[in-house]
Amino acid sequence: MTTQNRITLDPKVLLGKPVVRGTRISVDFVLDLLARGWSETQICEEYPGLERDDILACCGYAAALLRGEKVYPLPA
Repeated sequence: MTTQNRITLDPKVLLGKPVVRGTRISVDFVLDLLARGWSETQICEEYPGLERDDILACCGYAAALLRGEKVYPLPA
């Protein structure tokens, strides 16, 4: 499973924020639910349009962004 099949960016949907394909549910919203302690089961029950693989794709998308992040030390 790749995030390319599950996560889309469309300037006409939520101003181009990454969303789960076929929904208006943003990646950051799903990550926020997980950070608040929601389980995959709770998320899928509350948002029936989502599947477990969508949640995993959101996590994968965020991980890919962080992998590409460059960190530069500040001078002392």
